[in-house]
Amino acid sequence: MSELIYYDLKSTPGMSTSLSVQVAKEVGRRIVAGSFEVNSLMDDEDTLANRYQVSRVVMRDAIKILVSKGLLEVRRGIGTRVQSRDKWNMLDDDVLAWHLSAPPNPKFLRQLMDVRLAFEPKAARWAAQRATPDNLAEILAACDKMAIVGNTAEEFIIADSLFHKAIIKAAQNSFLTSMEGVIYSALLVSIKVTNKDPRDNGASIPFHREVYEAIAAGDADKAEILTERLLNDATSRLATNTGEAK
Repeated sequence: MSELIYYDLKSTPGMSTSLSVQVAKEVGRRIVAGSFEVNSLMDDEDTLANRYQVSRVVMRDAIKILVSKGLLEVRRGIGTRVQSRDKWNMLDDDVLAWHLSAPPNPKFLRQLMDVRLAFEPKAARWAAQRATPDNLAEILAACDKMAIVGNTAEEFIIADSLFHKAIIKAAQNSFLTSMEGVIYSALLVSIKVTNKDPRDNGASIPFHREVYEAIAAGDADKAEILTERLLNDATSRLATNTGEAK
């Protein structure tokens, strides 16, 4: 899955095309992919600048970008150190998007699903209580888009993402908007793990439609329970494909 799909779903342009951010993107991808050991020291600024064929100023700015995202730490007299994942800004759009270029990480996926289970069932409950007619139409449109025969895996995942995005919007809680990236990253990375045949995508559509119908009926209890069941099923399937216990 392309990082551009993530940025399109978030309606953000992603990182600019300036040289410093492009270098930061390249180094950031490698850090997320695990190419550098945690707590290892990066090469000095001159060596890195020569390797990426940029000036020291550009390299210094690229490092500052990665420091701001928690991937690197700079200490005077010691150098630039690779930070452990617990120091990363995991809700940062670029950090989430860079996972699409990295080999699938089962632990990362499980943690994403844990977070989704923590807030999406409640979002569905609030959507059942607060959704406007326009909100309901948006959820239904995404559900219908999922059901289109001939959808590619990519098209289906985008429709699935829009379905969950519409529910979060219907919950009428602006804090939840910051969590959208977790959903997109989980769905886009998971398709790399399951490598699902597009013809099999239809199996989950009735479950999504049930969630929509509960929200449309204003049944908050049912909407919450069905969403939790839907996410637990997805978690179990991912665990099976990654060889991890749920």
